[in-house]
Amino acid sequence: MTEKPYRCGLVAVVGRPNVGKSSLINALLGQKVTIVSEKPQTTRNRIRCIYSDDETQIVFIDTPGIHLPRHKLGEFMVETARQALDEVDLICFVVEATDRRLRPEDERILSFLRETRRPVLLIINKVDKLRKGEEFWQVVELYQESLPLGAVLPLSATAGTNLRLLRERIVQFLPEGPPLYPDERIMDHPERFLAAEIIREKILLLTREEVPHSVAVEIEAFETPDEYPERDVAYIRAVVNVERPGQKGIVIGRGGTMLKQIGSLARAGLEEMLQEKVFLELFVKVREDWRKLDRELRRFGYRP
Repeated sequence: MTEKPYRCGLVAVVGRPNVGKSSLINALLGQKVTIVSEKPQTTRNRIRCIYSDDETQIVFIDTPGIHLPRHKLGEFMVETARQALDEVDLICFVVEATDRRLRPEDERILSFLRETRRPVLLIINKVDKLRKGEEFWQVVELYQESLPLGAVLPLSATAGTNLRLLRERIVQFLPEGPPLYPDERIMDHPERFLAAEIIREKILLLTREEVPHSVAVEIEAFETPDEYPERDVAYIRAVVNVERPGQKGIVIGRGGTMLKQIGSLARAGLEEMLQEKVFLELFVKVREDWRKLDRELRRFGYRP
């Protein structure tokens, strides 16, 4: 029997904010590699997340949600997502099963997709929320009129519906070739990056209004027992940067209660990631209007 050729390729996962792109990638990989929240614009960077098996390596590129930006951080996020379309073998365009009209963000994404020659797979996420089968075809019709599609797939990232079928469909579009990463690698960013993202995820979970979007987390120290044998536990020191003194007060909370809650949840997430005990120190600083300033965006890794 002839062996199947090994296939490897890059797949961009795009869509407007909060359609479930990061949840989908986590579900496909079977573990958490990107942070998730109900807040829009949770993902800010382009992150390569790697699925490997005996016959395939799929490098998913998790992109920021494409939206209508109001500041330089937003412009960076949209441009990051747009650039990802130029370097992949397949684009997975994620929409919601409850969509009944095209939003301005969808129109912008469709304009980007029409400019690329890459095949597009339409993924209709959250089908578990539909009550009638015909509702699914309404969504297909909505997007099919605007874009030629390589395939359409109903899916639920949270319920696990059709995840295996999605991987099989993706593989059909990938070129033959050797893997780009070792089998054990699951993302292209270092643990420091994921540590900052885990802390930011807990702030997104616990705070409201403008605070979550005004936060940038810096890791000042990241010392694990592997690198520092004198340590019994991992030591992480992080700074939570906000734009206004009022936001600093909210993140700290009365008597430090909010910061303690953030720290407790973040420490649990960090311990799960590192599989060892973590001593976490959090500090809060004000950096006025950092989302509008190039030097600050570069400082936090949101500019080349």
